[in-house]
Formats: sequence, C-alpha cells, structure tokens
Amino acid sequence: MKTPGYPKHLDTNGPHGDGPTNPFPGVRVLERRLGREIPHQLGSNEGLDMPHRALRERFGDAMAAQVYSYGDSEALGIRTRLNEQKQIPLEAMLVDAGADSLLALSLRALTQAGDSVISTSGTYPTFAYFARGQACHLVEVPYQQGPGLLAPDLEALANTAQRESARLVYLANPDNPGGHVHSDDDVLALRQALPENCWLLLDEAYHDFREDAAGDFGRRVLPGVVRVRTLSKAHGLAGLRVGYAIAEPETLAIMMKVRIHYAVSTLTQAAAEVVLDHPDEVAEHVYAVRQRRDRLAAHLAGLGADVLPSATNFVGLRLPSAELAAHIHQQLLEEGKLIARPADPALGHVLRITAVEDALVPGRLDTLEQALRSE
Repeated sequence: MKTPGYPKHLDTNGPHGDGPTNPFPGVRVLERRLGREIPHQLGSNEGLDMPHRALRERFGDAMAAQVYSYGDSEALGIRTRLNEQKQIPLEAMLVDAGADSLLALSLRALTQAGDSVISTSGTYPTFAYFARGQACHLVEVPYQQGPGLLAPDLEALANTAQRESARLVYLANPDNPGGHVHSDDDVLALRQALPENCWLLLDEAYHDFREDAAGDFGRRVLPGVVRVRTLSKAHGLAGLRVGYAIAEPETLAIMMKVRIHYAVSTLTQAAAEVVLDHPDEVAEHVYAVRQRRDRLAAHLAGLGADVLPSATNFVGLRLPSAELAAHIHQQLLEEGKLIARPADPALGHVLRITAVEDALVPGRLDTLEQALRSE
C-alpha cells in the first residue's frame, strides 16, 4: 500500500515550504523541548492568578487545579498510556477533541474543496455533514442488505471511488447504525482496491467492543489509512471529548498543521489519564456491555424481531416498514424514552437501542415489544 499525496498547500514539499505551523506550541511542549520545567510563567496570558473560589466550592481543589493553563497540545500523557496498553506506536497517534473532531480534521488535512469523497448512505451522518462543510463532492452508495446483514458494501465503495477518482473513502467499522464488523482482510482489500491517490478514513469508534479488539491488527499503522477512535464509549468520557487517530507520523504531521491545538483541555487530559490508569475498570465495563447487548438481542429476537449482529455497544433491528419504526420511535419519545432511528430514508425501518441496563428494565420497551408481538 502506498500513502497518497497531501494537499499542495500543506505538503512540506509543496510551494509553501513547510506550510502552516502552530505559533504557540504551549508551555508543556516547550518544557519537553528544553528538558526542564518552567516554574515562572510570566509570559502566559491565561488567568493564572484567578482565585476560583466559586469553582473550588462547587467542584473541589483537584478540579480547579486543572483549569488554569492551556492543555498539552501533544497530549503526551494520553498517548503514552495508549502506547503502553495497546502497543500502538507513540509517534503514530494524535489526540483530539473526540472522534467527530478527528473526522473533520482528516477531511481538512487530506482533501480540498471539490474533491470527491465516498461513503455509505445512512452510515454515521456526521461524516457527510463535515464533508459537505468542507465543500467536497460527496457520493454515497447503498448498504448491502440481506438476511441478518446490513453492512457497508465494500465492493461498491471501491468501484465508486475508482469511477469518481475519489480522494477519500469513509468506512465505519464496526458500523453505525447496523453494528456490522468487516474482517481485517476485507478492510485491507478495500484499501488495496482504492485509487492510488485516495485515502481510507476508518472510523473505529466502537473498536473496543470487538471480541478481537486486543489483536495485532488493532495496533497496526496502515499506509494511506487514518484510523479514528474515541474514549467516549468504552471509557465513558463522551462529555469531555477526547479521541485519537492512528496514522503514519508524516500524515499526523500534516494534520497537526491545521488542527486546533488546545481543543483537548487540561481537565479532559487529566480525566482521561485517570481512566486509562485503571484499565481493569474499562475492561469490566466492556464485558458488561457485551453481556447486556447479547441479552437485549436475544430478548428482542425471541419476540420475532429481525435483530442485526452487532460488534458495538448497541443493538440494531429492522422492522417491517419505516412507518411502523417511525410510530414506535415517536411513541417511545413521548414516553420519555429515546432510542435511535436513522434519518436516511433507506434506513427508516431500522431502530437502534443502546445496551445500557435501563434498556433491560422490564416494561421499559413495552411499546416496542407489543408491536413486535402483534406482527
């Protein structure tokens, strides 16, 4: 596999030399470069002497201590822990404000206005939102569907990328909202089938829930691929916004040229480091989610639902019609129970339920269960 080229205005070999560089790398980065601490920050214009009495009273001194300074723009603490736990090369990771931010960053770094990008119609919709905002030419292909199957069509993605001379292809693996997971070999074959100058943006937000999440493939740095992961799901930090990309160092260097360097706050980094320092708690949570997912899937299948296989923290099911799915979704919402229904018309008959304990409380999904029994 060959790494595609970079946009000329960012490429270090392009007409603008090194391209844009961050003018304020921050105190933490400067300390590492100097090899010593800087105890007297007399040139930093943050509110370093703010007493924060109200903040301390509400959240405590430990929290208040994290808010004075800009965060480490390189998030070395998070990357070091991920390197130790997952054996992903330190230099092959970039931390940013959640998977969504990394999707937008990848598009900003690797595409230009007018470039064709390919995705699956109805998959995680935020990618399409960002692609259109980047003024890319978005081409979407239908899902591959069949008994027990709702999956991105890899052959169609590759063929469309070739026809459109695409610059980037997006694949969520495991997929959202279906939950399907493609094999490692299938992902590699897709990358091989793309045009020479085309990137694969691999959204692995649900990677931690795969049975083989700890396998060798999960830590590989793949040429021409940006792998995006999050600490929102398995690590429970969605509200703090932290995720990481895995890619070749040269690619991450390009991405660093156009990212917001302090999007991941000092508080977020400190919290993420605490959670990463307790991997047993994360593993316990992932195991419990898998158990609940399987119980929920078995329960719904026992009522006759067309339950889709899932390698995520949710269960997807297909109903006989979009009208029925819309009715159930709306009725549950009126009851104060929010489940997910894709906005794409082609997936209007799909419902997605997160495998939290609340979903297994008897009677919680009674509206859905009654509809299934009457079919």
